[in-house]
Amino acid sequence: MVKQWENLDRTHPSFPLPFRLYEGSAVTKSQPLVLYLRGTAFMEEERPEVESAAARAIADAGAKVVEADYCSVSGNVFPRALECVFGAFMALIAKRKRFGLARSQLLVAGDESGGNLAASVALKARDHAAGELAGQILLSPMIDPRMATLSFRQADQIKMRVRWSDGWSHYLRSACGFEHPYAAPCLCSRLSGVAPALVVTSENDPLRDEALGYGDRLASAGVEVIRQVLPPESGWTGIYKGESGAWTSQLCPEFSKFMRGLKT
Repeated sequence: MVKQWENLDRTHPSFPLPFRLYEGSAVTKSQPLVLYLRGTAFMEEERPEVESAAARAIADAGAKVVEADYCSVSGNVFPRALECVFGAFMALIAKRKRFGLARSQLLVAGDESGGNLAASVALKARDHAAGELAGQILLSPMIDPRMATLSFRQADQIKMRVRWSDGWSHYLRSACGFEHPYAAPCLCSRLSGVAPALVVTSENDPLRDEALGYGDRLASAGVEVIRQVLPPESGWTGIYKGESGAWTSQLCPEFSKFMRGLKT
């Protein structure tokens, strides 16, 4: 079941974001609550009409998913975008009971530019809300503004190079953006203490190397990390166009396994 966009609380100053709620068939009081951030390459500000295939897959894996519309509110510019999603995260801490999940673990997830923000929320949660975030799910996170990895050469094949380049320029147009660890998590020098991570990419994904590189750095910092690299035939890169594919059924077990392995 998925609802249309609505406001969690129109009067609550810390959660001004409209949201969509995704639920799977198995609804329990102990299921995880996931804040989901959709990828838009930091370029789109219109509220999407269709549901997110990735958010749906996470819900089908047993979570209740809140997809927050940060784009139309923040303009996709740092630090405003991060302030919006972190405000949503803090509101969910206080409002879990609103979803009947007062004791559930809280996770953050995102794909592409939403994966950037999910990783940034995990860093900021470590620094300002220790112990509140149980895990982070990073689906081909767009976290390296240098765009110089070997796999990134494939970006032209799916016609994303210019879009990602323009997106980074838009997101980091503030003078300090590129230097700030919350803006480009892959450049952060201190990764220890963040929540456990599930990092997903595919063999033919232009963002593969930066996603796996970030996963390796998290692991080197002592963070529990699960890496999943899907085969080219999974259709994973269709995620950038909002498309589903074989990857949805392949990832449901990985999501479930990751969420079951989180510490209570």
